Amino acid sequence: MTAKNQIEDIAALEQKFQARIDAEQKIEPKDWMPEAYRKNLIRQMSQHAHSEVIGMQPEGNWITRAPSLRRKAVLLAKVQDEAGHGLYLYSATETLGISRADLIAALQDGSAKYASIFNYPTQTWGDMGAIGWLVDGSAICNQVSLQRTSYGPYSRGMIRICKEESFHQRQGYQIMIELARGTPEQKQMAQDSLNRFYWPSLMMSGPHDGESAHSAKSMQWKIKRETNDDLRQKFIDQTVPQIEYLGLEHPDKDLKWNEERGHYDSGELDWEEFKNVINGNGHCNRQRLQHHIKAHEEGAWVRDAQNAYDVKRKARKAQSAA
Repeated sequence: MTAKNQIEDIAALEQKFQARIDAEQKIEPKDWMPEAYRKNLIRQMSQHAHSEVIGMQPEGNWITRAPSLRRKAVLLAKVQDEAGHGLYLYSATETLGISRADLIAALQDGSAKYASIFNYPTQTWGDMGAIGWLVDGSAICNQVSLQRTSYGPYSRGMIRICKEESFHQRQGYQIMIELARGTPEQKQMAQDSLNRFYWPSLMMSGPHDGESAHSAKSMQWKIKRETNDDLRQKFIDQTVPQIEYLGLEHPDKDLKWNEERGHYDSGELDWEEFKNVINGNGHCNRQRLQHHIKAHEEGAWVRDAQNAYDVKRKARKAQSAA
């Protein structure tokens, strides 16, 4: 086969592939897919998985300091959920032909990213409320649409994840309600947490569409179903009445309703801060990765034991078959 024929064959396959995408058919692991589609999925899905796992750290920091046994149990359950989400997403990413070890190595050497929001410190109990309400709320805006993503394993995994994230958002907002209706000091704690986590939560949607390196292709392949700016606008609109209900001041002093657009206009984000945090210069970037590396190394004996058990089990099975 000539090089020209190979190019024509690939072009024909890509046309059929896009036709399946346009027809809302799910792409499964054994289906043919363009290499660029596979790489784009690995980047997005692994980043999502890394975010779930790294995101356990800022909340895990408060398990031993929760104000009551009930709060401790609820927060512990939430952190365990995040671990499960990471497991689902790593497993789904492995169906694309990449190993878990390679995914974790990319996280630890800094070549793979995770959500920038988790590089901010959690200074008070109010931050547990802000993370559940704002951070998980921003994530849900994106994740609900990912239930319809074009890659089957990712889409199916997101259905369960979204159900659990909805619980996470409600428990976070409940913390904020109790603080906002508590003592003046507790209400100020809620306001402080809102002020610190509101803007980074908006940045979770990613850069503006015109500046995003991956959005256009991800939208064409229906890996993503909504643009960064649309997701951010949805989050801005839904939080306005929530902040009003809490009786707190909105952190965005430029916020105003735009009757023509039917949406709120908002102030501009500090994109320099976003770039600094993404590039490893946030408050907790080094701490988060160092903790992950330490935990991974200390857990090596568990993985070694599991692998040794699998070898013995296969050997016994082969001996019995003989």
